Amino acid sequence: MNDTDKPLILIDGSSWLFRAFHALPPLTAPDGQPTGAVYGMGNMLRKLMKEYAPEYFCVVFDPRGDVFRNELYPEYKANRSETPEDLLSQFPLVTEMLRTMGLPVLAVERYEADDVIGTLTKQACAIGRPVLIVTSDKDMAQLVNDSVHLLDTMKNVRMDPAGVVEKFGVPPERIIDYLTLMGDTVDNIPGVPSVGPKTAAKWITEYGTLDKLVAQADKVGGKVGEKLREALPKLPLSRELATIHCEVPLPVTLDELRPQEPDTGVLAALYRRLGFNRWADELSRPADAPAPQDPAPSVPAAAPETPPPPAANVQPTQVECVLDEAAFDAMIARLRAAPLVCFDTETDSLESNAANLVGLAFSVEAGQGWYLPLAHNYLGAPEQLKLAALRERLRSVLEDPAIPKLAQHAKFDINVLAQHGIVVQGLAQDTMLQSYVLDAAGNRHDMDTLAEKYLGHRTIKFEDVAGKGKNQLTFNQVALDQAAAYSAEDADITLRLHQVLHPKLLADPALLKVYEEIEMPLVPVLASMEQAGVKLDVALLRKISGELAQRMDELQKAAFEQAGGEFNLGSPKQLQTILFEKLQLPVLGKTPKGDPSTAEDVLEELAAQHPLPRLILDWRGMQKLRSTYTDQLPLAVNARTGRVHTSYGQAIAATGRLSSSDPNLQNIPVRTAEGRRIRQAFVHEAGNDLLSIDYSQIELRLMAHFSRDERLQDAFRRGLDIHRATAAEVFGLTLEETGAEQRRAAKAINFGLIYGMSAFGLARQLAIPRGEAQDYIDRFFGRYPGVKRFMDETRVQAHETGYVETLFGRRLYLPNINSRNQGLRQYAERTAINAPLQGTAADLIKKAMITLQRHLRENLPDIRMIMQVHDELVFEGPAAVLKAQAPEIAGLMCRVAALEVPLVADWGTGSNWDAAHEAEGHASS
Repeated sequence: MNDTDKPLILIDGSSWLFRAFHALPPLTAPDGQPTGAVYGMGNMLRKLMKEYAPEYFCVVFDPRGDVFRNELYPEYKANRSETPEDLLSQFPLVTEMLRTMGLPVLAVERYEADDVIGTLTKQACAIGRPVLIVTSDKDMAQLVNDSVHLLDTMKNVRMDPAGVVEKFGVPPERIIDYLTLMGDTVDNIPGVPSVGPKTAAKWITEYGTLDKLVAQADKVGGKVGEKLREALPKLPLSRELATIHCEVPLPVTLDELRPQEPDTGVLAALYRRLGFNRWADELSRPADAPAPQDPAPSVPAAAPETPPPPAANVQPTQVECVLDEAAFDAMIARLRAAPLVCFDTETDSLESNAANLVGLAFSVEAGQGWYLPLAHNYLGAPEQLKLAALRERLRSVLEDPAIPKLAQHAKFDINVLAQHGIVVQGLAQDTMLQSYVLDAAGNRHDMDTLAEKYLGHRTIKFEDVAGKGKNQLTFNQVALDQAAAYSAEDADITLRLHQVLHPKLLADPALLKVYEEIEMPLVPVLASMEQAGVKLDVALLRKISGELAQRMDELQKAAFEQAGGEFNLGSPKQLQTILFEKLQLPVLGKTPKGDPSTAEDVLEELAAQHPLPRLILDWRGMQKLRSTYTDQLPLAVNARTGRVHTSYGQAIAATGRLSSSDPNLQNIPVRTAEGRRIRQAFVHEAGNDLLSIDYSQIELRLMAHFSRDERLQDAFRRGLDIHRATAAEVFGLTLEETGAEQRRAAKAINFGLIYGMSAFGLARQLAIPRGEAQDYIDRFFGRYPGVKRFMDETRVQAHETGYVETLFGRRLYLPNINSRNQGLRQYAERTAINAPLQGTAADLIKKAMITLQRHLRENLPDIRMIMQVHDELVFEGPAAVLKAQAPEIAGLMCRVAALEVPLVADWGTGSNWDAAHEAEGHASS
């Protein structure tokens, strides 16, 4: 074989690492360091090296910090969530493992892994060397040719040019055009709104290239044609962002990318340090010796003990597909006689308030499941029973509160069925919430993850029956035999999971109480809120978007004047040049690459020295409001209801707080004029009004309760301004003598200590010397010794038990609380102090929602609870009734729990959400 016949194997390391992190439960080394991603990455690499024995090889990672695409478009990848702390701490270990294994590793500043892989691929092709790129990233398809193939090891799929056409509907040389049209919500590439894979492939097939499509854009009809023409100015940018850059200056040559023989002693020591004992033993064992069955790395000692599931514990589900009346009636009889009915819906969409019901699955006995198809309409599909003819008999089970019911993420199924005239009652169990209450941060709580963790079973995935990418089918197009196997298994596995998880809750009375008295009763409340939705004034949002665009233009012109010339306000590089070279402003911080930072906190400090940083901050704020809210919220309006229906995540935040998504209604700014203007677009139906009720300083009140500090409790009992009272204590003044500046400092101390702020952080926030900030903190603790005692005792308890608890028994495990890594340990300690406060606040608002929903249903059926935003609830109802009942509703919120200090809730009514924030009164416990 010639040297150039030997393939170069390139690993998309960043993609692999993220997949490994999310695929495995949270494993840890003996010292408590998380290792799940390292173990998963190592597993995949060992398998690949054994199968391919490559002679040319490299693992390529994304660099830290911004890349050149951020200079082109500051919002690039702005939608991506922050990397989990447990994953961040594993990056150095992965690199150490790879290098110790003798494998070449590469990351190049300013360029993503895609660009480095593209450059290496181009260089290999130039000398006739074949390339195998190991990735699941669709962007890489643009690199494919006869000698460059993609390999997805997770699915064991190898893709050549014909495979690209089969998967995407376009050849490799048109993938950039395809990606440009679709855009990318994850990477925040604009594209053409509403254009997905099918439309993009159709246009490219019809017109040949993106350029030809653009030239004839006026010929494309319909609303999608209008969207194309509106997007034309942004398409060049989208194309640039989607194109892999293949001219990256590399620090290595191709010949240097050869795996080296590892030092087995050093590698074995590393494996043992990480807890990978079986791998370490393999290094010293003869090749033909049998491998001992050592356990994988352990889960954190603080987490609930979960014995490793047996490898083949779950037998295939016995499936019955219900296609006639006799089978249906027999199933209903079994369901009505069962002590617990597990149910699951199958739909053609993940939006529960817009989805069509395709089928229903049931199970009452482990190992069996029914699938009732209702709307499979592919060519040749067997005749199925109709929902209209079955609805009443289904109601006899699903609406009977005396028949206990079980589901996985039941809220989704409840919403779907409600849209089809079935109001589920008697919900008793939810396996997603069982897992969440047992260990909120320990793992994901989807059924596939739970089945592997607790049953050792790999479920049939949606992609297994519906396909992936542009050819993925909606469930109504899936063949009945496959649909029945998939759906019946879901119901069966959910029942089996309940049989494992529920006994764990029964064994822990505190957690069982959280599950039975908070999480489960909340499910129908959230479902009702999601179904109700909130009305938007779309015309006002569009007007605000135009106003923001005009204001951004004004800010840009002012910035040009201050800078003495034009520049791209969204380019950190250009801004660095203006601020630190041209204007000679001081460098207050640096990026991971060592460049002067232009981050928000830096610009805030620089704003005191020059007008330009403030203009940049204001411009960025306007840009974020437009891209996140005023341009996007109108697109989220449901065509059927004319309202926006967010989805509340009940099993997301480790502290128990609810999240909001699709769209997120919990992060709309309230302190800025522009943010309040957006809230004015949240309105009501004719004849109604909105009511907002907000717990007042809930976490500080909880600090007073938990800490038992007499002075802090006395201030709340007397109804004092807590920040002014703290200022008086810290600065040795009377309440009358404290001014705005002292109150501002006290407020920073009050909230800062809850979130673990150090003297350094307080000094930066108040723009004072660090010593002065430490003096403030010392005086605070001197006046409020109970707070200091609570914080110290909480840290000790967390180190001893590995977890902290809320007032109501919710538990947050802290796997890094005893880590040898100082940064991880300190972060866990800060979390230990804040989590009981934030978690108890979350429990209180949930208990309030349950109480209020019952009160409204029984006494005020014309009033609906429509939004929850952290410590605030929003209601809609007849204006006169709402205003008259507001004090009582707010009072009920305050009486859901008895604390050592009063709970206070401020309320206000108005024609829009912003107006309702104007406090008209308050209630107290």
